[in-house]
Amino acid sequence: MDFHGIPLVKVSRRGANRLKDGHVWVYRSDIADANGIAPGSVVAVVDDRGKSLGAALYSSASQIAIRMISAEAVKDLSALLRKRIREAIAYRERFVGDTDAYRIVFSEADFLPGLIVDRYNDLLSLQVLTQAMDTEVARQAILAELSERLAPQAIIERVDPRVRELEQLPERSSSLLKGEKKSTVFTMNGVRFHHDALEGQKTGAFLDQRENYAAAAQYARGEALDVFCYHGGFALHLAQRCSKVTGVDSSRPALEVADRNAELNGREIEWIEANAFDLLRDYASSGKQYDTVVLDPPAFAKSKSNLETALRGYKELNLRALRMLRPGGILVTCSCSYHVNPTDFLHVVAQAAQDTHRTVRLLESRNQAKDHPILLAVPETAYLKCLILSVS
Repeated sequence: MDFHGIPLVKVSRRGANRLKDGHVWVYRSDIADANGIAPGSVVAVVDDRGKSLGAALYSSASQIAIRMISAEAVKDLSALLRKRIREAIAYRERFVGDTDAYRIVFSEADFLPGLIVDRYNDLLSLQVLTQAMDTEVARQAILAELSERLAPQAIIERVDPRVRELEQLPERSSSLLKGEKKSTVFTMNGVRFHHDALEGQKTGAFLDQRENYAAAAQYARGEALDVFCYHGGFALHLAQRCSKVTGVDSSRPALEVADRNAELNGREIEWIEANAFDLLRDYASSGKQYDTVVLDPPAFAKSKSNLETALRGYKELNLRALRMLRPGGILVTCSCSYHVNPTDFLHVVAQAAQDTHRTVRLLESRNQAKDHPILLAVPETAYLKCLILSVS
């Protein structure tokens, strides 16, 4: 089935209304007809009356069956991808500063659904998350434009095996796509970090917290505890203002990198390998006190079904942290779980404050850095919450 040579996908009224409201996804349950369409195809999207809704990228495997890419027909996907990459780079040139490490392409938020590209100084790290972005046409266009515009020393692909399995893509290993360099040093807010392109989580570092690192450092003082410190992002920023900083993580390899980062910046930081929940329970019970506490846990709610469990986890962490803060202390508490909305997160922290009989004032309510843009009509692009609180 095709429409002027382009495969046609008809969506239900509910799916069409979702697109008309500005979202860019249609779920498989709202696809009325998509028979015989090849995986990763560019398709024309029409409503139940045959009215055109634009062009999309099709997945034969994902529950997100189509991801809109243009309001107009797409005759040359390669040219469109290259144009969108140029626009994404221009956006960062305008709004991102004081760093040589930032996200260049943020999937739907940069109108390049299924593509993530991060810059770490002279290295680029990319992730391909959909069938369409894994096609040879797309791959060649992406690599060509990134190479021409940014001239990196190397481009590395970081592979999420689970995503490739869900998208029914052939197995692939993380690898160098261009160049030979695999490691570098990058700078955020004047703080330097080691980066090994083929190691660590995600594409390598938590760039979405970059602006929150700097904000937290403005308020931090005294003795500080950074829980779930990973490579030391918060801890190294707090060390600029605090008399003593301790970082906690359950991953020894992460702490080894954090220690190298501390040495790189000439900082003395205590690193503790421990389960955060156990350590906070023990510290709170023993009466250990801090002036600044940072909580930056991994996503507790991977899906809606995990929401209640996640909220309990967030409450427990914040409750124990509040018990450990001296009067006038600063709590920086974060959630990167999309399914925990800002109102729910604020409510959980308020409940923890009530249970510990602490008075808490909100200094700042923050989200992800500007290189991770948020589309107002696509709530899934807004996921990170960061509260900075004064505790008395």
